[in-house]
Amino acid sequence: MSNDGVNNGRRRFLTAATSAVGAVGAVGAAIPFVGSWNPSAKAKAAGAPVKANVSKLEPGQMITVEWRGKPVYIVRRTTEVLEGIRKMDGEVRDPQSEEPQQPEYVNKEFRSIKDEFLVLLGLCTHLGCAPMYRPEVGAADLGGAKWQGGFFCPCHGSKFDLAGRVLKGVPAPINLEVPPHSYEGDYLITIGVDQEA
Repeated sequence: MSNDGVNNGRRRFLTAATSAVGAVGAVGAAIPFVGSWNPSAKAKAAGAPVKANVSKLEPGQMITVEWRGKPVYIVRRTTEVLEGIRKMDGEVRDPQSEEPQQPEYVNKEFRSIKDEFLVLLGLCTHLGCAPMYRPEVGAADLGGAKWQGGFFCPCHGSKFDLAGRVLKGVPAPINLEVPPHSYEGDYLITIGVDQEA
């Protein structure tokens, strides 16, 4: 067989050029494909810890922050509120907080790391509605003299005290959940990171 009229130099050039263009195309297609394996910014944010500065939170006030798409209530409690929580022991289902709706490092009496600050998921344990903050003592629509302040779920009437403990005789079966949280200094709370011992 004769190779007359075949330009080997041109053949090598065309083969090399085609290979180079194919390699660039393969890399161009691989970059977005490999990039799709990384979690999106939204996915990273959904599980990320959230910081809340509570230094300006006045006694008796509540703020709401969002963590993992859920509301987290932070309440600054007074000495009077803490005394009121003790008065509610006979009205709540789990006065000693024996059910595990809080991390082990949380004080079970007031369900907090620091008695002054309560940190709760703002979701009723009945069907997940958002309970309303009702701090007024003796509210006639919530039990009169027995009511020492707390949370009222407007969906089905569940009530919780200012430690998030569920009252007896309401649809919610268990206390409001205390999420993992920790303190960086006196007033910076990180929700989503456990307190170190």
